[in-house]
Amino acid sequence: MNIVANWSYPTAVKLGRGRIKELAEACKTLGIKKPLLVTDRGLANMAITAHALDVLEEAGLGRAIFADVDPNPNEINMEAGVKAYRDGGHDGVVAFGGGSGLDLGKTIAFMAGQTRPVWDFEDIGDWWTRADASKIAPIVAVPTTAGTGSEVGRASVITNSQTHVKKIIFHPKLLPGVVICDPELTVGMPKVITAGTGMDAFAHCLEAYSSPFFHPMSAGVALEGLRLVKEFLPRAYKDGTDIEARTNMMAAAAMGAVAFQKGLGAIHSLSHPIGAVYNTHHGMTNAVVMPAVLCFNRPAIEDKIARAAAYLGISGGFDGFYDYVLELRKELGVPDNLTAMGIKPDRIDELAAEAIKDPSCGGNPVPMTLENTRKLFEDCF
Repeated sequence: MNIVANWSYPTAVKLGRGRIKELAEACKTLGIKKPLLVTDRGLANMAITAHALDVLEEAGLGRAIFADVDPNPNEINMEAGVKAYRDGGHDGVVAFGGGSGLDLGKTIAFMAGQTRPVWDFEDIGDWWTRADASKIAPIVAVPTTAGTGSEVGRASVITNSQTHVKKIIFHPKLLPGVVICDPELTVGMPKVITAGTGMDAFAHCLEAYSSPFFHPMSAGVALEGLRLVKEFLPRAYKDGTDIEARTNMMAAAAMGAVAFQKGLGAIHSLSHPIGAVYNTHHGMTNAVVMPAVLCFNRPAIEDKIARAAAYLGISGGFDGFYDYVLELRKELGVPDNLTAMGIKPDRIDELAAEAIKDPSCGGNPVPMTLENTRKLFEDCF
């Protein structure tokens, strides 16, 4: 089934096969005449990127690209990107790629007109008001994976290269003005990336649904997002050319990011420091720690997960859902534990200390302390 849709929530989203052809129109809608396309090194020389640049060039918008982007982007990447943006006289950004390209592209657009360090805009209290909003460049987001949902988010994640700590940078204008979700851009994803990004979407929906905060709208979006992942991630993993599955996974990824306005939790507060220290794939790390976090949170979420299981057609309540997660991980080739990812337990104290400082920690259903977080890390090995 060929799915085509135009949404206005949470921003203008153009979903459907072949819609990358509307990239130049999207730029012009936002008043962008000289965009800088920001992507990662892996995508820089791929055909899908060349085609996006062709669309821009043929419309008279130039062919500028910045691709000095690490898998976990840092302020060094950002500063180089801001320099390229300023030196090129650009007036907007096309954030193109997976989470790293999207996050860095958004941050470059945000920081190009600012004078303060990026860390001054961390997602703490009202720090976002420090920014000069009038100097934030417009953003068109084009995801090439289906997981992070950064294309519909008001934040980006940047790693501090000195401290190896991931920081969440927030501003309402980090939300892209137009998003193009073209499932054809995702068909070339290797199985391991399909699995990792898909499990990132699943983790977003699961943690948002489990969060104790009252936000029924987000809870509903999260629940349907879980259903889409359950139905379509195995299909996309098995056959990368399954456009219906790829389209639904792009929808699920966006839904996860919308839903986690309700909150995230221990999956992400553990995954963030692991990724910052060991440079692991974020979504795959989420998948590895997920079973241990489910057990950790069970006293607070057992009834809620039982309701989710019933909606998903899974029998057996919490235990049935837990077993389903284990089966899904096995089907997708997720490593059994952190040891299988090549991580040693010699830095647990450091990881636990960072985890309880992570903003996601506050949304966990069971309050996290240094002691129980250290034990939780141990359970992930």
